[in-house]
Amino acid sequence: MGVTTVTDVRPASVSADGGVLHTLFRTEQGGHEQVVLCQDRASGLKAVIAIHSTALGPALGGTRFHAYASEEEAVLDALNLSRGMSYKNALAGLDHGGGKAVIIGDPEVIKTEELLLAYGRFVASLGGRYVTACDVGTYVADMDVVARTNKWTTGRSPENGGAGDSSVLTAFGVFQGMRASAQHQWGDPTLRGRKVGIAGVGKVGHHLVEHLLQDGAEVVITDVRAESVDRIRAKHPQVTAVADTGTLIHTEGLDVYAPCALGGALNDDSVPALTAKIVCGAANNQLAHPGIEKDLSDRGILYAPDYVVNAGGVIQVADELHGFDFDRCKAKATKIFDTTLAIFARAKADGIPPAAAADRLAEHRMAEGRRA
Repeated sequence: MGVTTVTDVRPASVSADGGVLHTLFRTEQGGHEQVVLCQDRASGLKAVIAIHSTALGPALGGTRFHAYASEEEAVLDALNLSRGMSYKNALAGLDHGGGKAVIIGDPEVIKTEELLLAYGRFVASLGGRYVTACDVGTYVADMDVVARTNKWTTGRSPENGGAGDSSVLTAFGVFQGMRASAQHQWGDPTLRGRKVGIAGVGKVGHHLVEHLLQDGAEVVITDVRAESVDRIRAKHPQVTAVADTGTLIHTEGLDVYAPCALGGALNDDSVPALTAKIVCGAANNQLAHPGIEKDLSDRGILYAPDYVVNAGGVIQVADELHGFDFDRCKAKATKIFDTTLAIFARAKADGIPPAAAADRLAEHRMAEGRRA
């Protein structure tokens, strides 16, 4: 097993415009402390661990297992996701910086016990600078395996001393953010009588459906996996399903759009087509590129910053490091309502989009942490 820092990557491995190294060292999206490329030929593991910041404490973030189109795409995703975790952890009030790992490949094809154990050894080699957990493509059972070779693992099963599935509190936090958005937009912190469209009803999205139905909302869903839609419809036949995200965002009378799948959902194609007045969902990195947040604001669409409202899961896994208590975590996740409202108020006072206001508040906390 060997560890390669990003500074060891040869220039030939990046594109003519600078590629990954340009992003890391010369753009605002960079600024990462450390990027580690991991390879274990015996198990087939190829992974990237990105540590964006340890200003507030050890970097904390999940492990994404995904079949990327290229290694460069995987590195860039790790950079973006880890940066987002720094901001998320800062606004969640956690004493953690931001980190993220991605394992390259289709988890349904290459995920094995040997591969996960090898991945755990790479994380352990960082000596606690990075604490890992679940993300897209990884589950509680996977973290139980990783923990066998890495003590800096959260999101484990209760049987193995962990907190279990973090998607429960992630969905709860998104719901709190949605309630705050409704309060700001319509003067009432409820989704009763509102039509909410959810793109992605997997680990987090299906829990969000439950909260919304209990609150009296009308729910419309879509997912690339038919079985995920069928599970919701079998339990809640009153939920409407549509073919795809394009159909969802054009749904007549849609009040809230909740992207709960992969990132980049808010882009140059989707934003002009949105009919909803609020965007609030669980997906990470929803803004496809800088400037989209202004496009949303110019159209009068209230955007609840993703890394603020989806922080319930990281609140849970962080608590696991100190002896998990669900009620304590839920109380912390409930505060996402107040944090979201504070961001909207700051945005209005400063005349900037909510995403920019959230960034300013997070950057202020990280700067204070560096000076401490």
